[in-house]
This record gives sequence, C-alpha cells and structure tokens, in this order.
Amino acid sequence: MDILLNPNVAYLLLVAGSLLMLLALVTPGTGMLEIGALFCLFLAGYAIYHISFNAWALLVMVVSLVPFVYSIRKPGREIFLLLTIIGLVAGTVFLFTEGGRPAINPFLAAIVSLLYAGFIWITTRKVIQAAQSRPRHDLGALIGQPGEARTRVHSDGSVQVAGELWSARSAEAIPAGSEIRVVGREGFVLLVEKSKEAK
Repeated sequence: MDILLNPNVAYLLLVAGSLLMLLALVTPGTGMLEIGALFCLFLAGYAIYHISFNAWALLVMVVSLVPFVYSIRKPGREIFLLLTIIGLVAGTVFLFTEGGRPAINPFLAAIVSLLYAGFIWITTRKVIQAAQSRPRHDLGALIGQPGEARTRVHSDGSVQVAGELWSARSAEAIPAGSEIRVVGREGFVLLVEKSKEAK
C-alpha cells in the first residue's frame, strides 16, 4: 500500500474516481461506473488520510459538484459545467502539498488536467444531447401516411409504410396489395384502413 502514499499515484486515483463519479451521475444505473468510482475514491481516500493535504482544495472539489448537477438538470448552461471542471482540476492539483507547494508533478498535472477537462466537457455535453434528442423514428408521424397491405389485414397482417414493414390491424378486411392509410397505432401495431382512393 506504500505506492498509494505517492502523491502522484493518489492524484491519478482521485482524478479517475471523480471522473467515474461524474459519468455515473450523467448515466446512472450502469453499476460498473459506480463500483469503479467507489474503488478509486476509496484508495484515494486512504492516501488523503496519510498524506498532508489542503482541506480547502478538498472543499473546492466537493462544492464543484453543485454546478455539475445543475448543468445536467438545466442543459444549455455550459458555464456551470465549466465551473465544475475548473473546481475539480484546481482541487485535485492543489490537494496534496509538500512545504506549502503542490506535491504533484507539474507535467503530469498539466497533461491529466487537459485530458480530464476535455473528456468531461465533451462526454457530458454529448450525453445530455443524446438524452434530450427526440427519437429519430417518431411513430406519431406515421399517422396519415399512405402504404400498401403486404398481406391480408384484419385482426392482424403486414403493411409497408414509409419504406418499412409494420404489423397492422384494421376494422374491416383489407386484401393483400391494397393501398392503405394509417389512422392510428397501438404500440408498434399500426391501425389502418383501406385508402379512400382505392375504394
């Protein structure tokens, strides 16, 4: 466990743990992110307990979670995500000290901070965009669309609408090959009627 008492190793564990924790907040329920974050933060906590550290830097890291939660709850406010990144980078770099100065290798801190900040910025924004994006296939848009009965349609059957094959039902029997129009849907089953032009 002596290797954990090296400030650079403790710094890397802290960065990895905080990164996994932020990803777990953005995409909850994966299990692996949460376990990884707890493991890394536990090892980093062991180091923090045994190495001289700045309490204010730890406080900055904890407080920087507030704007992060706000940024994922109120998308479009990138300034809060930026505040989180600045707080976490500053907190991790200045957490471990030797003689009042950061104990982290400056080159390591610069490289890790840049990668860390870039990864959080890009990943968090993409995850939020994906969560907010409208499904590409809007089933409601199929209502009113024309199509063709591929099989006889009544209590069940198949129709081709918008270039795709769908399960379908109709109030009255529709022979295969007839032109149809979608009038509703029940889940992934389209409710159709024979096209008025074809009657």
